[in-house]
Amino acid sequence: MSSSNVLAQIVALAGSAAIRWRRRQGPVPAQAVGTAPTIPEARPQGRMPTLKMPTAKGWAPGQKPVAAPGLQVNAFATGLDHPRWMLVLPNGDVTVAEACFLPGEVNSLFDHAMVSTMKRAAATGISPNRITLLRDTDRDGVAETRETFLSGLSQPFGMALLGETFYVGNTDGVVAFPYTPGTLRIHATGRPVASFKPGGHWTRSLLPSPDGRTLYAGVGSLSNIAENGFEVEQGRACIYAIDLATGRSRTFAAGLRNPVGLAWEPTTQALWTVVNERDGLGDETPPDYLTSVRDGGFYGWPYSYWGGTVDDRVPQDAAAVARAIAPDYALGGHTASLGLCWMPAGTLPGFPDGMVIGQHGSWNRSTLSGYRVLFIPFAGGKPSGPPRDILSGFLAPDESVSYGRPVGVTIGADGRSLLVADDVGNAIWRVTAA
Repeated sequence: MSSSNVLAQIVALAGSAAIRWRRRQGPVPAQAVGTAPTIPEARPQGRMPTLKMPTAKGWAPGQKPVAAPGLQVNAFATGLDHPRWMLVLPNGDVTVAEACFLPGEVNSLFDHAMVSTMKRAAATGISPNRITLLRDTDRDGVAETRETFLSGLSQPFGMALLGETFYVGNTDGVVAFPYTPGTLRIHATGRPVASFKPGGHWTRSLLPSPDGRTLYAGVGSLSNIAENGFEVEQGRACIYAIDLATGRSRTFAAGLRNPVGLAWEPTTQALWTVVNERDGLGDETPPDYLTSVRDGGFYGWPYSYWGGTVDDRVPQDAAAVARAIAPDYALGGHTASLGLCWMPAGTLPGFPDGMVIGQHGSWNRSTLSGYRVLFIPFAGGKPSGPPRDILSGFLAPDESVSYGRPVGVTIGADGRSLLVADDVGNAIWRVTAA
């Protein structure tokens, strides 16, 4: 047995003891969800925050996620390598970014414990650093063609196509490639468009403006609560707006610890995002969230959460806290809500207009959360009801193993299906009417 596996087992035992002790402090709080969530009082966990992840198992032959009543799910593609994000091209081809987390500098015992645990959960490893193209020629809901579309990238994630230019959000910046409609592979060298600081929260989602002139990019923080200093967090924990004509970029919104999925809400034309909040304050404190994003808005990180609730672990800035905007909708603590797309009414039977969210799943709470694909109904441009499951069953009932972990979500080319990237199951799932 490797030293890494031994450490992972030791960490699991220590973590179980810490979780049992914390559960004795009181019952597991109800999940903080909705527009007016009940957020428990913070209980700082110090140098030993909760660390709990299921072992990655993958799907057995014939096994698949559980679809909500009235829906069915099939494998659009399997055998991928950490598929994280997708883009459906105008001809129906689906490009899939394959990449994974790469640990940074490991300094503390907790760093070692986290990395060992993430290896066991298949949350880190050798990053494929490529984009794969999938083509369903006969439109039967299963991709027959698979080609390496782009390779040699740097932890690619977000993608966008504008005209004949294909944009890739690498962890260290945005790169543009010439694109010929229908091509199976891009051979040309990319043109740098914008640069970002790599490391930490590494995903870089991309979303074009409706007029195609601006590209929005989400860039997460390096750390949990700026514990390495504020200087290294400059230019992070924000959403950028990149002017594609001039190449200039600016901070569109800040104070967003890790904004991942981006989507447009068509009624108000507002930009929305899902954000992963800070760790070490308890199972439900604070919740991850879905929110509209204002130009010039500040959302609290690292000084406060859910508007003006101060995080006493952080050196304070009273003026920043005073202007912090409260999010629109809580998604529960540590759900790792990553994927986001707008789903029009009628896409799936029984589902009105709303947002679909891929919840990758927690690694840092006593009772696991997430590990599902959620739907949030909208009315008048705002969330209008409780969340509903679209897909579940990614996590074993006893929380010991995960069969998969959903990430990116997008509407299929037919407009009557939902595609879900599963980076532990190494599959793309397709959800349709039963």
